[in-house]
Amino acid sequence: MNITSFLIYCIIVTFTPGPTNIVILSTVHNFGAKKAMEYTYGATIAFGLLLVISAMLNSMLIEIIPKILIVMQIIGSVYMFYLAYQIYKMDTSNPTINQSGTFTSGFLMQFLNPKVVLFTMTVIPSFIMPHYTAMPAVAISVLAITLIGFLAFITWVLLKKEY
Repeated sequence: MNITSFLIYCIIVTFTPGPTNIVILSTVHNFGAKKAMEYTYGATIAFGLLLVISAMLNSMLIEIIPKILIVMQIIGSVYMFYLAYQIYKMDTSNPTINQSGTFTSGFLMQFLNPKVVLFTMTVIPSFIMPHYTAMPAVAISVLAITLIGFLAFITWVLLKKEY
């Protein structure tokens, strides 16, 4: 396995802005780092769970995934445009009830986040399964990717500067 390509892919995907990272940044800005960390813990556990699910599905469905991947990419892209439009038209003048920043919202957000779903569906079959199919190796890879994701989330918590 080309470890450099694998690490670059994981770092770029997890550290670049996406729905979870933006929610973390917004939460730390509006409610502080402690609330953002609660959200981050939920997001990290869900991220790891999605990686586990992906590893299991990829080992069972290695023939079917390439056929549905383009459909998932299209659906994910359309959903990202929808989210961008919702943010664009959002009225920030009226205060809303805070439902963000909880462990549960961080956990559930990952299952609705197309960036995370597409990443977890592609990283295992692209980088891990062609070289390692033994369960211990796959499990170590899942833990390593989850740690990279957690570090990315923590980075977004730390991005908040006080002026």
